[in-house]
Amino acid sequence: MIGLRNKLCVCAFALALVSALPSSSSALELQSIAQAAVSYRNSDPHLAEMFRSALLDTSKLAQYAPDGTVYVATGDIPAEWLRDASAQVRPYLYYAKSDPQIRALLRGILAREAKYLQIDPYANAFTLDYRVWEEKFELDSLAYPVTLAWSYWKATGDASIFTDDESKALDKVLDTMEREQDHPKNSRYTENEMFAGGAGRPVGYTGMIWTGFRPSDDACYYNFLIPSEMMAVVALGDIADIEKHAYRSVSKAREATALRNEVQHGIQTYGLVTVPKYGSIYAYEVDGLGNAILTDDANVPSLLSAPYIGYTTAQDKYYQNTRAFLLSQDNPSYYAGAVARGIGSYHTPDHWVWPLALVMEGLTSTAPPERADVLAQLLSSDPGDHLLHESFDPNDPKRFTRQDFGWPNALFSEYVLNIDGTPLIPMGDPANLEFRAE
Repeated sequence: MIGLRNKLCVCAFALALVSALPSSSSALELQSIAQAAVSYRNSDPHLAEMFRSALLDTSKLAQYAPDGTVYVATGDIPAEWLRDASAQVRPYLYYAKSDPQIRALLRGILAREAKYLQIDPYANAFTLDYRVWEEKFELDSLAYPVTLAWSYWKATGDASIFTDDESKALDKVLDTMEREQDHPKNSRYTENEMFAGGAGRPVGYTGMIWTGFRPSDDACYYNFLIPSEMMAVVALGDIADIEKHAYRSVSKAREATALRNEVQHGIQTYGLVTVPKYGSIYAYEVDGLGNAILTDDANVPSLLSAPYIGYTTAQDKYYQNTRAFLLSQDNPSYYAGAVARGIGSYHTPDHWVWPLALVMEGLTSTAPPERADVLAQLLSSDPGDHLLHESFDPNDPKRFTRQDFGWPNALFSEYVLNIDGTPLIPMGDPANLEFRAE
């Protein structure tokens, strides 16, 4: 089926770049990943087949570029999203410490992302030849490469990724976040898909970071997107850690920490809304002027994903309140059918469920029956190709969007490994909320 994500791209431009999309014949030969897929065993043969297909999916979408970096296509769109690519390779972090081939692959991905951030920190997607595919400013697109670099460092102990190029990329991230903290005063960014003629709706100063678009690539209604603010808090803590211990820059560590604290204060001050049935819950978007949207979106970062991205714990009372709301019919983006029930996205047809949200429900659950139920729904969503897709009709999984979408398959790989007892590799340390650079 034809995906909806890039519906505004000019057809001629897309056709000119189709050659940039890796084909199945260009799949990377990653021995440890292939071995992990072949050797995986489960009493449920369907689950085993789904895991193998999901784990191998990223190797089919990644390729070495002429400059030695690694390009990761999102799937059936010939471009690389900073968010998607960072998420697509996360399962390979499990194998990186013992496999130099995987470490080289991940270093190549991080090196390419560092170049993207220097070219245009407001862009969310790029082509193989470093052209901007879309310039939708999404705060999470700044955060994801940071959290991937931090996760790689912590998983492998390999600090060689912290090059001059990476340092410049981190500077771009920090500079852009600081500028967008007071968007009306400091920023010239506009995009014609946004409201108010491309400028977005009015906002008040909150200490949080303005963003134009959601992780779904849809324009924000109110421009302080709480899930992305949460991920920014995590990424800024990672920057502070990297600057202090890898680059030995106390001043930059302090700068990142100060901004992190301001964003965190803004979330806690403006992002919590009291709802009679649920108590204090996190809003999805706010404007700092008293307006808020209570919902969620399947794309990560989401409110549901807050523990997964390292912002809080699954036991946190505000998260528990928010989760109860999100996984109920009171949430306007929660849909239920005969085969599945879960959170969807305003990016795709009404009442369709996204596997990304189902996997995230399982990953953030502390209840074994819920985790097993989520897994059963994911297996039932298989239309016959043993892959997960962007969204599907919860009454008929053979109706779906995005024939080839790498992100949910990577996340499913993490989920199966986690079910089998492998701890998740963190994106950041929630304890860093108290971090102060010395």
